[in-house]
Amino acid sequence: MSFTVLLTLLMSAVPAVFAQGATPAATPAPAAATPAPPAAPTSGPRAEFQRLMEDAETKLLRLAEAVPAEKYTWRPGEGVRSVSEVFLHVAAGNYGILRRVGAQPPEGLDLRGLEKSTTEKAKVVEALKASFAHVRQATNKLTDADLDKTAPWFGDRQASYREILFFLAAHQHEHLGQSIAYARINGVIPPWTEERQQQQQSLKQPEKPKQ
Repeated sequence: MSFTVLLTLLMSAVPAVFAQGATPAATPAPAAATPAPPAAPTSGPRAEFQRLMEDAETKLLRLAEAVPAEKYTWRPGEGVRSVSEVFLHVAAGNYGILRRVGAQPPEGLDLRGLEKSTTEKAKVVEALKASFAHVRQATNKLTDADLDKTAPWFGDRQASYREILFFLAAHQHEHLGQSIAYARINGVIPPWTEERQQQQQSLKQPEKPKQ
């Protein structure tokens, strides 16, 4: 075997020898999985609270969609909240009241100015949706045991978290009733009432005589 051939064979073997002795590159560690959000309660006082809030949310959002955009600045009298201000007052309540149980509103949100921040229908509806999502997230993070904790409340007293949550539910249903009255004054029938009336009317329709 010639020297040239031998040298060629040796050189071709060098990479394989080094490859066998080389330390393999470290495999990057997998990124930590994002923890799943807390599950919604299915029973107990938090679940009962969420059902009350879901009822208010569904009706308020459907009503907000049903009221014409040009009626959002309507108010029953001077110094009384307008249509848009009532809806945004509800949104502000969802954030503000829950601060008492440790749920902070989104950074940069001006709660004091929220009511008068816009009269644009699409923005009002979006603010309502975001505020109710905040309620769900906040109460999912609580436990039933947390409801026995207390926080400063109106009248210089302490209130349990349970009382604060049910005050919030009562507050939103109060303003749901106000919004229904506003809508009816402006000729808007609540969508769920209109649907029920249509169903009742269809049941009254006489059957067509058989041919």
